[in-house]
Parts: sequence; C-alpha cells; structure tokens
Amino acid sequence: MSTNREDGGSRRQGGAAFLLAQLGAHAAARFAEGIAELDLTPAQAGVLRLLARTPGRSQRELADELGMPPSRFVPFADKLEERGLIERRRNPGDRRLYALHLTDEGVTLLSALGEVAAAHEQRMCQALTPDEHEQLRALLARMAAQQGLSPGVHPGYRQVRPDRVHRPREPHSPEESRTQDQGGND
Repeated sequence: MSTNREDGGSRRQGGAAFLLAQLGAHAAARFAEGIAELDLTPAQAGVLRLLARTPGRSQRELADELGMPPSRFVPFADKLEERGLIERRRNPGDRRLYALHLTDEGVTLLSALGEVAAAHEQRMCQALTPDEHEQLRALLARMAAQQGLSPGVHPGYRQVRPDRVHRPREPHSPEESRTQDQGGND
C-alpha cells in the first residue's frame, strides 16, 4: 500500500499541527515524569529557569511574562519560597515591591533540573542527526515567534492554579497507566 499524498496515506498520520500537538503532549508528559523525581512540576521548573536568567524581577513582572494573573502567581511563588527554592527581597528601587531570587538550594536544584532536561532533549530527538536536530529547533523557534509566543515561556501558565502546583497525579493501576500512555482519558 502506498503512503504518498495522492492516496491520503500521509494524512492518516496527521498534519504538521497535529504531529506538533501529539509530540508536544508526549514530551510534556515525559518531562513531567522526569522532574517528578526532583519533586517539581513543569510550571515550577519554568519559574526557576526564568529566575536564573533574570534574577531580581518583581512578582508582577514575572506574572505578566508568564501570562498569569498576579493573584495566582503570589501563592505559586509562596510554595517555592516555602520549599526554600526562592526568596523575596525588598526591591531597592521601589520598597513596595519584592524582587525574587533563587536561593542556594534553588540553584542546586536548577543544576539537577538541567541534567534531566538535557537527557529529555536527547531522548526526544534521538531519531535526528545533530544537523536535523538544530534545523528542527530553528524551525520550531521561527514558528513560535510567528505565533507570538514568548521565548522560553510555556503558554500553559495561563491555566496554572496555586492549588495545582504539586506533582502530577499518579495512575492508580497499571491498566490506567497504559491507557494514559496511549492517549486515553482517566
């Protein structure tokens, strides 16, 4: 059986948008599993990375960049502070604001997070040559920019709720785990 475009065979695999969504959901789930060992959620990992790149930003600035309402960001940051990963310091330029910084423990955890992320990147792209990997990264970055997405910021932060910032729910049974891996609902 031929799988060329004329007979619709390649369409059974889905278009580029579907494949991006399929791989994105798969990659996000595998990443969440990998960082669960660090007792982090993807949203928490993203905030730590953002603070490492731009320390000393206010809660409002971070909330705005992430697309989160400040009322949701504050309790989210509270949980990271309770874990000793970030600290709030008075902003020297405006004493009404707090500047957020990683703690030493946050920096250490970020290093471990980097190792998990690098291994995840390698697993996800192992079917590609190094040149193809870089070409794919560049094409995806160009598409993300064209869609108006902020570099390095997952659009899922808009849905993050303070009461849902802990580890993802574990499957209850091996059967449920297999169903989830195959894209089923729980």
